[in-house]
Amino acid sequence: MHGGMATRVTNTASRRRTARPRGKRRKGLLLGAHMSIAGGVPKAIARGEALGCTAIQIFTKNASQWNAAALTQEDVVEFKAECDRTGILVVAHDAYLINLASPNAELLAKSRAAFLQEMERAEALDIPYLVMHPGAHTGAGEDTGLRLMAESFNFLLRETAGFGVKIAVENTAGQGTVVGYTIEHLKRILEETIESQRMAVCLDTCHAFAAGYDLGDSSGYKDFMEKFDSMIGTARLKVIHLNDCKRELGRRVDRHEHIGKGMLGLECFRRIMNDPRLSRVPKLLETPKLLDGKDMDPVNLGILRDLALA
Repeated sequence: MHGGMATRVTNTASRRRTARPRGKRRKGLLLGAHMSIAGGVPKAIARGEALGCTAIQIFTKNASQWNAAALTQEDVVEFKAECDRTGILVVAHDAYLINLASPNAELLAKSRAAFLQEMERAEALDIPYLVMHPGAHTGAGEDTGLRLMAESFNFLLRETAGFGVKIAVENTAGQGTVVGYTIEHLKRILEETIESQRMAVCLDTCHAFAAGYDLGDSSGYKDFMEKFDSMIGTARLKVIHLNDCKRELGRRVDRHEHIGKGMLGLECFRRIMNDPRLSRVPKLLETPKLLDGKDMDPVNLGILRDLALA
């Protein structure tokens, strides 16, 4: 392995069989938003707590840069203490630059190294799921892109033997040459991965709608969930991103909107918030933070809480 956390994380992984379970046993609704790590990763917990979050998502480093300073032991200890104090479940998301489906050998190697570092950081922090966007084939074709995705995961899983963190593959909107926008794509990636028990799925509602799955319609939602369960299995769905969609169904444009203000509408989110199959899946906002200068996380979270009680 590489990077500043490599030795520490490897030691953590080797102790995983006898270590305490990851975090507290959480009851009730797991709901929150993506939180900033400005000032250090532990600061994100207090930001989520202030909004009444029971789950949050974070980047463990600057999402727009390849490299990052190593996590300090103080960061790790404080972060775990904050998780224990609040009981908040934390999910990580990888950096935007990574492309594990790139046919360019240099970029692919760089992406794999960067994602390995993401896994090391998540493992060090005892984060159970690392969400990632499937990459873009950049003209090589979807078949090549999907094959490279699976090969990348197999490389990463071999390099991180013993780790507890799971990779949660997020469905995409299918913008440009990005793969992973159909249930079939996700199924193939998972099937071609050597350690499938270490793989999971993250459902993004905006991306699904943009890709042509009409979650805003009751029959469309039913069809999607039935197909997902038959091809992948609902038990694999470990994270949900709750985002409305700015653009029309099937346009394959990734533009998030505030809850109830986009093309999906409130009923989509009412169904998800009250679907017993999804009751223990953390549901996380990635909606714009501001609207006309107003902080919108409290507004969107309030709407979702009300829908869960309706």
